[in-house]
Amino acid sequence: MDKPELEATLRGFVGRETGPPVEGPDPVNEVMIRHWCEAMGDANPVYTDRDAAAASVHGGLVAPPTMLQAWSMRGLAMADLRQQQDETHSDQQLALHELLTQAGFPSVVATNSEQGYTRYLRPGDRVISHTVVEAISGEKATALGIGYFLDTRTIFRDPAGDELGWMTFRVLKFKPHAQPAAAAPDPAAAPAKPRRLRPPLGHDNQWWWDGIAAGELRIQRCRDCGTLRHPPRPMCGRCQSIAWDWVVSRGAGAIHSYVVLHHPPVPGYEVPLPVVLVDLDEGTRLVANLAGRKPAEIRIGMRVQARIEAMDEEMKLPVFHPAESGS
Repeated sequence: MDKPELEATLRGFVGRETGPPVEGPDPVNEVMIRHWCEAMGDANPVYTDRDAAAASVHGGLVAPPTMLQAWSMRGLAMADLRQQQDETHSDQQLALHELLTQAGFPSVVATNSEQGYTRYLRPGDRVISHTVVEAISGEKATALGIGYFLDTRTIFRDPAGDELGWMTFRVLKFKPHAQPAAAAPDPAAAPAKPRRLRPPLGHDNQWWWDGIAAGELRIQRCRDCGTLRHPPRPMCGRCQSIAWDWVVSRGAGAIHSYVVLHHPPVPGYEVPLPVVLVDLDEGTRLVANLAGRKPAEIRIGMRVQARIEAMDEEMKLPVFHPAESGS
């Protein structure tokens, strides 16, 4: 299929529904709200405290608006490749991606998303999503490669058809740039040791990684209201100020939660790999690896201390160790 024919076919997808409306598998419920708030560190009492919510302008519990998409997601079934293949002819979004894959644009990356909220959701509400292909760009040259931007727009409604909110989502379906040919390996040379994945760096987080390189665990601080926040972001969630600086954390805290990775093995990482979510004493949370304890010895509430350690000749990371007291 040549380029004019491909782009004419792509234009035919614009305005199509990706498939029938999808009702979320579960109604809005207090358990998922509580888990979300704990994971996000959102302490707004109208989400989890019935008495405080009843006394508020809401008159009862409501869900965080940013959970909107979560109520309609289908879980692990979305990753079932065989199911996706079976649905290709009925799911227009999958058909669109397959068309571009066959045309030589096999890779995909999400680029941005926007959401709008029409009303608060309450426990017991059900969410039904209606998605259409909103726009498809012409061929674009990007840093990743040549490709097409695909925009979808989802309207979230209740069973009566009233709008709850909306989301636009954009991905780039692209052909990666050709990589330079690798030099032939030297049979006598020892294979290079795999390195850990490199973090994505940008304007909003470069300063944090510069701190790690300098041996400092920095926490972003709002210059107007003094609120500490992590991960780094451009605006204060409490007062919406964009003025900020940072403080240097002592690295001490307690384990809030943890997981132990066993599979799949990833080059550069040794399994089992404990990953802990730590409540730092300064009031923010940090995700990092834990050393010095076997997985079976890890306990919620365990006191830990962060150290900045070299992972290889280029990269340093914070790693938690059991504190000398309370370990």
